[in-house]
Amino acid sequence: MNRNTVSSSTKAAILLAAGQVLPFITGQIPQIGRMLSPMHFPVLLCGFLCGWKYGALVGFICPLLRSVLFGMPVMFPSAVGMAFELMTYGFVTGFLSEKMGIESIGKIYVILIISMIAGRIVWGIAQVVLLNMTGSAFTFQAFLAGALINAVPAIILQLLIIPYLVRIITAKEQTVPQN
Repeated sequence: MNRNTVSSSTKAAILLAAGQVLPFITGQIPQIGRMLSPMHFPVLLCGFLCGWKYGALVGFICPLLRSVLFGMPVMFPSAVGMAFELMTYGFVTGFLSEKMGIESIGKIYVILIISMIAGRIVWGIAQVVLLNMTGSAFTFQAFLAGALINAVPAIILQLLIIPYLVRIITAKEQTVPQN
């Protein structure tokens, strides 16, 4: 196993753990916890810092593991739908980071916004499929409420925090001597 694989695996494991713990901070008030989307932060960071393979894997596992361990989110349809959404976030941020680079804050914002849009579209598609399996409907109004209106606080926080965390972490990694 090479040094980059070990480093990425370690960061991915830490971010997966963060995805399990962060909802406890906001989960005391469920309405606030859902509005802040605490599992999204570590998954987005994982894509940026570890690449698309780790980002997609951590994104898919994170809500499913949390559902199994803690019962929240409820496995079906919430955790399953979130698994596809978060997998998309991790994949898109990692893939675009590799293709475009993240040397400028502008590129990080572009990648972040594209991944946020893609993830919400995938979440909507997953909800349609999952709810149709139960005979329920997923309306366009429900999509707008879940993907945009109720998510505004999380979107704002992600846009404020994620690019700067990526810059800080990648700058520190570049200054660490390679033995």
